[in-house]
Amino acid sequence: MKGKFVTFEGGEGVGKTTQLRLVRQYLEEKGVDAIFLREPGGNDISEKIRNIILDISNSAMTGMCEAMLYSAARAQLTEEVIKPALQQGKLVVCDRFIDSTFAYQGIARGLGADKVDALNRMACGEVMPDLTIFLDLSPSLAFARKGGADSDDRLEQEGFDFHNKVYDGYQQAAKLYPDRIVKIDCSGDAISTHKKIVDILSKRGVV
Repeated sequence: MKGKFVTFEGGEGVGKTTQLRLVRQYLEEKGVDAIFLREPGGNDISEKIRNIILDISNSAMTGMCEAMLYSAARAQLTEEVIKPALQQGKLVVCDRFIDSTFAYQGIARGLGADKVDALNRMACGEVMPDLTIFLDLSPSLAFARKGGADSDDRLEQEGFDFHNKVYDGYQQAAKLYPDRIVKIDCSGDAISTHKKIVDILSKRGVV
């Protein structure tokens, strides 16, 4: 693999969409050849799986079903898009990846790290992020900032107990993989958070 793979992680409402837009603008200005993806999604098949996962009417979906659907979408995205891009030497930036499964399904849904790790290995094999930006903000602050949960998003509609477990899951992941996962305090304004991210990208040799 010749390219670099960077992922952005965090709970609902932490500002990933805004930060990814600012990073995209920054990289375009720098002339960096990068592709931006999201999980689940990023190609036709994975986007269809995304619709199933987030559909508010699928409230009966089990944690294992949810985890396997995420892994199926990830397997397709990795093989169809991520691997070829990295082999071409491109920078790949993805909104969520393996750490989301660890936090949401492994910890918050209670499936455990072993099952999630097995699913991730099957889904993406040797393709792992070179750097993960974890936008660190508690669920109470994040939902207050975004004005509450989206009514058409099944995962956002989960209660605060669930989202606090997700947040704890991310903290555990950051302790497990301190060389890869960098925590960014995003409690301030968007521009100050963006500057912190650009500084990390520079220090890690991504740009």
